[in-house]
Amino acid sequence: MEYLSLFKMPKPMKITDRSSTITNSFINSIIPVIEPTNEEVKHALEILGMDQDSFQCSYCGIVATEWDHLRPLVMNKKPTGYVSEIHNLVPACGKCNQSKGNKDWRVWMMSDAPLSPKTKGISDIKERMERLDLYERSEAPTKVDFESLVGKDKWEQHWKNWEIVQETMREAQVLATEINKTVAKSHAKL
Repeated sequence: MEYLSLFKMPKPMKITDRSSTITNSFINSIIPVIEPTNEEVKHALEILGMDQDSFQCSYCGIVATEWDHLRPLVMNKKPTGYVSEIHNLVPACGKCNQSKGNKDWRVWMMSDAPLSPKTKGISDIKERMERLDLYERSEAPTKVDFESLVGKDKWEQHWKNWEIVQETMREAQVLATEINKTVAKSHAKL
C-alpha cells in the first residue's frame, strides 16, 4: 500500500480567499434580526404543512437543523434589502441551506446543483414548491432601503470602510506571499 494515498496536504491559505466572507460580514452586520413570536412560528409552520412533530427541511424533507433565508440577504456583493425575520425564513437542513446559498429557491430546487432537491431525487418536490410558494405569498417580508434610511453619507462611509478592508487584505496577501516564499526557500536549503 502506498502511504501517500492516505495523505492529503492542507490547501494553501490566502488572505484574499476570505473576501466574500468579509463582504457578507459587512452586509449581515447591518441587517436587523427580528425575533418571531411563538404564534408567528406556529403560523409559518402551518402554512408549510408542518407542526412540532413534523418539523423538517422545507426543501427536501429531512430533519431541519436551521432556518434558511428564502429570499437572499446578499446578491452581487450588496444587500437585497430583506431582513432576518420569520416572513423570510423557512426550516432547512444544513446541506440544502449551503447548496442553495443566495440563489432563487425555485430555480435552485429544480437545478442540477449538488444537493439540490432535484439532484437528491426528492419525490414530492412539486408539493414542496407549492407550499413554499404559498408561504412566500402569505405575508410580504420587510424590505429596507438602507441608503435612504441611514443617509447617503453614512451609507457611502460603510462601503468605503469595506473597500479599505478589501484593499488591506490584498496588500497583506502580497506580503504574506513574499514571506511564504522566503520561508519555503529557507526550508528547502535545510
